[in-house]
Amino acid sequence: MRLSKFFVLVAFFSVLFPGVNAQNPEEADSYFLFPIHPGRQNYLSGSMGEIRPNHFHGGIDIKTDGVTGLPVYAAADGYISKIEVSSYGYGYMLYLAHPNGLTTTYAHLESFAPAIEQYVLEMQYAKQSFDVKLTPGKDQFVFKRGDIIAKSGNTGGSMGPHLHFEVRDAKNNLLNPLKYGFKEIQDNVAPEVIAIAFKTLSIDARLNHLFGRLEFPAIKNAPNSYILKDTIRANGVLGLEFNAFDRYTGAWNKNGVQEVNVFVGGKPHYTHLLDNIPFDYQRMVSWHVNYENLKMTGKNFQKCYIDDGNTLPLYNTGAHKGKFKINPGATYPVTMQFKDSYNNTTTLQFIIQGTLPAATHTFANSVKKQQINYEVVEDVLKIAAVDTGSIPKNINLFIRNKRYDLVPSYTVQSNSVYLYDLRGGLPDSLVFNGKTKKFFFRQTIPAGTDYSYADNHVTLQFYPNTIFDTLFLWSGYEAGVWSINDINTPLFQPLKVTFKPEEPILDKTTAGAVWLGRGNSRAFINGVWKDDQFTFTTRNLGKYKIMNDLKPPTVKLLSKSPTLVRFKVGDDLSGLASYRAELNGQFLLLKYEHKAAMLYSERLNKKVPLSGELKLWVKDAVGRETVYTTRI
Repeated sequence: MRLSKFFVLVAFFSVLFPGVNAQNPEEADSYFLFPIHPGRQNYLSGSMGEIRPNHFHGGIDIKTDGVTGLPVYAAADGYISKIEVSSYGYGYMLYLAHPNGLTTTYAHLESFAPAIEQYVLEMQYAKQSFDVKLTPGKDQFVFKRGDIIAKSGNTGGSMGPHLHFEVRDAKNNLLNPLKYGFKEIQDNVAPEVIAIAFKTLSIDARLNHLFGRLEFPAIKNAPNSYILKDTIRANGVLGLEFNAFDRYTGAWNKNGVQEVNVFVGGKPHYTHLLDNIPFDYQRMVSWHVNYENLKMTGKNFQKCYIDDGNTLPLYNTGAHKGKFKINPGATYPVTMQFKDSYNNTTTLQFIIQGTLPAATHTFANSVKKQQINYEVVEDVLKIAAVDTGSIPKNINLFIRNKRYDLVPSYTVQSNSVYLYDLRGGLPDSLVFNGKTKKFFFRQTIPAGTDYSYADNHVTLQFYPNTIFDTLFLWSGYEAGVWSINDINTPLFQPLKVTFKPEEPILDKTTAGAVWLGRGNSRAFINGVWKDDQFTFTTRNLGKYKIMNDLKPPTVKLLSKSPTLVRFKVGDDLSGLASYRAELNGQFLLLKYEHKAAMLYSERLNKKVPLSGELKLWVKDAVGRETVYTTRI
């Protein structure tokens, strides 16, 4: 079966989906000035809509020659509507409001224009805080297009010198800055495709006669053109995913793909366009991608179907929501288009052949030990049982003390796969070949509503936006460790958790919940003790334990002089919560750089030297305090 017989040219996509590539009415080639080295070719380290670990990237990251301190220019006439300073997130950030209703933002700055810098410093002293959010008046800081408003930096969560630049509309939607005609960024390079994947979404679905998820490497057969090696044989409801990237002319770092279109038999089936992302929806990236696969393998596969619970306004599909319904005997020629912001386009073509699943059973003489594993795939419990026998056996599944016999769907090299739809009831245990395996399913939690669960060890309160889809909740408690589902299950809004320890916690003032992350990572979460129960909110499922932070913060003086004092600070577990410095009893501003764990002074009046007794108080999240005193 050759591809050329089946694929239809899809050159008229803009006619089939009108408006997908249309410019916003505000867009104009000359309205915005490029904010770094205007008029000179530049490069990006991050693109609009790029997939980050827990959010969509909401703008572009402009390279700054690997240094800080470059002039940052106002993209258009406007006034500073908001100023933010933080050691985390955006770091030093300016919002510049424009007459056309749009706002440009400039983040990770090293410093502001002198007048803004002085205003911020005065407000930090007035509020006695390094972190500030300020809203100056419309006439206070007015700039013309091309005025220098700041210096580029590496503050906040930035991992290297660059300028994060955004364009926002009046509803705080993040728009693609590259749609405003910046000639400083050159791109004649089309996206590259690494692989696609299909995932079974119904209990009768199969991929090459198997249930689950399979990846298929993309093979480049011509410039900007890919195919798959073989025809995919499938049945039932499937979800398509892809792994691809883009590069800009003259740059080797990988960036995101802006637009993806899927055609089946020459007809539009699915599209997404990452040019307009609501700010409050950025964390929903966890449902746009295959989150579990990303966390387990590091491979970034984006879905080409709309999962239940995904309300992002990025998609254009029919009632099928991008999912494939494959019928036996039918042939499905598929074309995928991958576009960047400059409409450089790459295609991938392949064929799906509808095939009835075969209940094959093959055996391996090398199998010497019985094993049972299981996983939840969408609504289906998939049980894999390895047996030493030559005849596949049934599994006895128990639900509320009633026994149900599961017949193997297929066997591959003595590994038999059994499928059960969890919507029929949550199982308590199974028996296979005389051995019992217990499940810890507790309750089916529906998405989109308030829902609570409680047992002797934990109470969980789900809110309407906590989970993206129906959650088959399982939990356990053993040796002081609580388990709540899987670390690879994403949450959108926080979950309220109450732990009920079996053993009394003697010092509740220093105790909190610790999330046991991947590897040796851990995160302390503060909360509220009431009697012997501890309540907190979290955005992470997985394993937790109650731990005491027994050590106060550490403070080390790095240097002191009449112009500057610097400290190194740290904490063993709960993390720094607050700090305050006074010189001769008067507030002294200390700037905090969390990446280097450093505090350093900033005088309000540069003509007055630092002199006298300096006192620094540092508190951690459980209230333990270290006081450091020195003389300058």
